[in-house]
Amino acid sequence: MLKTFKVKNFKNFKEQVVIDFGKVGGYKFSQDCITDNVISKMIIYGKNATGKTNLGKALLDITTNFRDMNFWGDADYSYVNADALDKEVSFSYEFVLDGKNLIYEYSKFSSTKMKNERLIVDGQYIFDVDFDKKDFKFDKLDLVKAEEVNHTKYVAALMNEAGDIEKRTLPFVRWLIGNTALDSDNILLKLSDYIDRMTMISIGSVTNMGKFRYDNFYQFLDVDDRLEDFEEFLNKMGIECELYLEKMPDGAYQLYFKHENGLIPFVRNASSGTLALVRLYQRLASVRRASFLYMDEFDAFYNYELAENVVKVLKEKYPECQIVLTSHNTNLMTNRIMRPDCLFILSKFGLTPLFKATGRELREGHNLEKMYIGGEFSKYE
Repeated sequence: MLKTFKVKNFKNFKEQVVIDFGKVGGYKFSQDCITDNVISKMIIYGKNATGKTNLGKALLDITTNFRDMNFWGDADYSYVNADALDKEVSFSYEFVLDGKNLIYEYSKFSSTKMKNERLIVDGQYIFDVDFDKKDFKFDKLDLVKAEEVNHTKYVAALMNEAGDIEKRTLPFVRWLIGNTALDSDNILLKLSDYIDRMTMISIGSVTNMGKFRYDNFYQFLDVDDRLEDFEEFLNKMGIECELYLEKMPDGAYQLYFKHENGLIPFVRNASSGTLALVRLYQRLASVRRASFLYMDEFDAFYNYELAENVVKVLKEKYPECQIVLTSHNTNLMTNRIMRPDCLFILSKFGLTPLFKATGRELREGHNLEKMYIGGEFSKYE
């Protein structure tokens, strides 16, 4: 699991922002927010333009080092903080996987041009690469049983004809994993698997679905027990219904609400909130194996009761997945479903857990929402 994350000079984060998933407060309630003594369910609050979306993008930046993909497109112009003196973005990820502690650190001048990269396993440097100074240290690869990789060939691949590092830098960790015959239980493969399953979704910006997408969704439901699973999901959200899926003679599908007096077309009669749940379910179904899920504006179209139900379902369905939610909904600021060490405020001061944002000792009986509205934590907003 991801234990600690640090980022500096990224977009609107000029100062370093730290998320310490290992800083558990020891509360005896809402223990389903904690997995293996690491925070696995978290809600982040913050005023508009504090960087909640950018924080998710920062967390997912590591995926661009492990996958051959362009996560940012043409957005390099806004990658580095405009006011930063050091024109580079630094990232640090600390993982606990299979009983080992892994720290993967790197810095970039842009989304594709790296300055340096290093990996530390249980306190030992495995590799340390300074692309800017062309300084490469690969002498500890044997500690992860990867000493046979041809790192000389890697260095040669980095250079252009003039002997300079190419603008689009190939991270060594990607080369290492892709060009070494590693055992299936190798810690590098476990790290790669975890990062491959990290993802971010923004519910607030993707609620509309055209006819084509509904057709695909209906076809998706006609496999195994997915229709029953979707029906159960809606019922747990407080939408009491029974569904019926019909395959038409032309191969198309139609979904209905099933009533005693007949069938009612689903899309034409579902509320906007129910249709938003369709999109949420569809997105969650596509990331069932997620190791880390950042859900931005997850409750943008839900009332307080529905938003609470979503949190409960996420905790029930994804107990092992680390899930970070962003919200403005203070009704979720309650010890019934969360806890003071899993509720955070993002501001210019960084990211602060509620139990560190007050001089009081927060207990199960405290009304966190009332305290928040009353200004108890205003110093950190």
